Amino acid sequence: MTTILKLGGSVVTEKDQQETVDEAMLSTVLDIFADHYDPGQFVVVHGGGSFGHHHAARHGYSKTDGTRDATAVTDVHGAMTTLNEAVVDALQARGVPAVPVSPLSLAHRDAGGELSFPADTITTTLDEGFLPVVQADPIVHADRGATILSGDDIVVSLATSLGASRVGLCSTVPGVLDNDGAVIPEIESYGDVSHVLGESESTDVTGGMAGKVRTLLDLEAPAAIFDPDDLGGFLDGESVGTIVRGDR
Repeated sequence: MTTILKLGGSVVTEKDQQETVDEAMLSTVLDIFADHYDPGQFVVVHGGGSFGHHHAARHGYSKTDGTRDATAVTDVHGAMTTLNEAVVDALQARGVPAVPVSPLSLAHRDAGGELSFPADTITTTLDEGFLPVVQADPIVHADRGATILSGDDIVVSLATSLGASRVGLCSTVPGVLDNDGAVIPEIESYGDVSHVLGESESTDVTGGMAGKVRTLLDLEAPAAIFDPDDLGGFLDGESVGTIVRGDR
């Protein structure tokens, strides 16, 4: 069964230093992943961090607010492609057959906001022995020009269409934290945690932790939110961090 692993932008980049890869953290998490890699079993998704978010904020568009400025689209896409290349190159250097996947060429939203992200390319990529590495990206959006497709939305779409059995989101926090700083072990509805969820401290046009939890509640499979210290445990099949389970 397929496992979807999202590497948050805060993990793979220095989020407050524009277009800067966090080389030490990226090396740490990819070393762990490479030790657990099993061909055909994983899809990796990564967020934008300091590469995508700053450009999108500068141009004034987001997941919901669109743009018809082609330069705004290519600025974010170009930055995300650069980050994707860094992740793919680092995986290949560890013997993992990673290949890039760009949603701009594959996905779109209709006028009602419904996402269409055909999974055939991902399925064939897996069947041929490659590891798809999917970047957050701008996509065309009917009646709005282009909007941002977040890594979390990609995770939900692919987990649903591929029938993923496990979903993990590796962030810089050990899970969703309560007001005392303790990890909340399980979330079943947004109302249970709305009082403790705030905005991301860094520039984030995709909603921060609040947006993440709202999005993950739409999943059929349970999703774990954890930090790099728990990545090995997650890949070993352990229950780590905060488990988000929507109403089933």
